[in-house]
Amino acid sequence: MSKLKIAVQKSGRLNESSLKLLKDCGFNVNNGNDQLKVSVENFPIELLYLRNSDIPQYVEDGTADIGIIGENLLIEQKKNITILLKLGFAKCRVSLAVPKAIDTNELSYFEGKKIATSYPATLKTFLNENKINAEIHAIAGSVEIAPNIGLADGICDIVSSGNTLFKNGLRETKVILKSEAVLVQSHKVNSDKKALIDQVLFRIQAVLRARRNKYILLNVPNEKIEAVAEILPVLESPTVLPLAKKGWSSLHSVIKEKEFWQVIDALKMAGAKDLLIVPIDKMVY
Repeated sequence: MSKLKIAVQKSGRLNESSLKLLKDCGFNVNNGNDQLKVSVENFPIELLYLRNSDIPQYVEDGTADIGIIGENLLIEQKKNITILLKLGFAKCRVSLAVPKAIDTNELSYFEGKKIATSYPATLKTFLNENKINAEIHAIAGSVEIAPNIGLADGICDIVSSGNTLFKNGLRETKVILKSEAVLVQSHKVNSDKKALIDQVLFRIQAVLRARRNKYILLNVPNEKIEAVAEILPVLESPTVLPLAKKGWSSLHSVIKEKEFWQVIDALKMAGAKDLLIVPIDKMVY
């Protein structure tokens, strides 16, 4: 059987999280050690370590069957590839920013101005949609310095925490799009490769579900089981086990990470005691 070729970023903000995801899926991944092509020992996978900006082209050409890239790059390059799954890490936004001295957030500020960016296609589309006429200066890197050296009146760039903008005397004024890491697929994969992709996708989904949820164990008086069970956002229904203490039971269930504290507060008010929260390694259904 031919190997499934997966393109990942060789270095940068996506590299570590991408490799961790694959390792959490049970793949014995080698980190590369300056190699551009590495075979996975326990699954028919070949990893291609590539420059981030090259991954969409490799996937579109079919040189890589699937890849992990930032959604923002996919939007910028407009390649003919399919997003299979959003992965929940490397979240950022592409935003407009101006010098701190500028006291307006209105888009009209950019009318007739110069904007430096590494995302000229994305910016051009946004400006056209909002009927703003501005001069776009495409820059490969260090976009934040452009206003300070008189090259531009503002910038359009990736923002995560906003610290880089702050350090360069800039502030964010408008979010153009939000992005995160995505798993993408070539349109040129054959049926054998598609079967392998389905297996990889199944494992990734199990890992991502586990990351989004927590396992919860709690004790509750028997007369309050029904009320407590209604609070738990479970897959089917909670597991109920009798305790040695007469009139009490232990409930086991799953709660979503983003709803964690709201659910915990509601459970305590409903009479739940001795709550124990446990991380989930994999979640398969």
